[in-house]
Amino acid sequence: MNIVERVHLIRHGQTDWNVEGRWQGTLPTELNDEGHAQAAALASHMRSWPIQAVYTSDLPRAAQTAAALGETLGVSPILDSRWQEFHLGIFQGLTRDQIEARYPHEWHEFRRLYWEYVVPEGESRRMLQSRAFAAWSDIVARPNASEVAVVSHGGVIRMLLLKLFADHPDVPNIHIENTSITTIERRGDDWHLLRAALIPHLTV
Repeated sequence: MNIVERVHLIRHGQTDWNVEGRWQGTLPTELNDEGHAQAAALASHMRSWPIQAVYTSDLPRAAQTAAALGETLGVSPILDSRWQEFHLGIFQGLTRDQIEARYPHEWHEFRRLYWEYVVPEGESRRMLQSRAFAAWSDIVARPNASEVAVVSHGGVIRMLLLKLFADHPDVPNIHIENTSITTIERRGDDWHLLRAALIPHLTV
């Protein structure tokens, strides 16, 4: 019986709101033309990787990215709402400048109480991290797939890395680009960060 030995965490492709700097959160935005091109390049790059399962957020931008990857690999992506982006409540759909202008108190508290502040109508970073780690724990406990991919969102991947590698000095500064690949590998009873937020398919 196989156990999961390697996990590739992938951020979705570009959306128009990424370009505009709007905070998407759990809103159902889709890939733009560049995002679809990025997803196709990602799938081509990973074509020969021995990935046996693909898990994804059910938000359109992630599911569309996962669909391109799954089609190339010959596997059907498994949707899981726990991989959705940070639920940003009243901040969703706004740019940072708009958030600061419309909700100055909430913005201040969002920054001051980093882990525990619950965005009105949304969630806290701690809540996000807990659900992402629960989804992660389920995947790595499943048999019959030694290498898997997870298509999710920048905030989710960041919170999960901070959970898994709390003492790693580089993790807080990782910039997670669209369709970047972060690879985590099991070594004995521990997980190791093998590669962080690489985009070779976009730079060749």
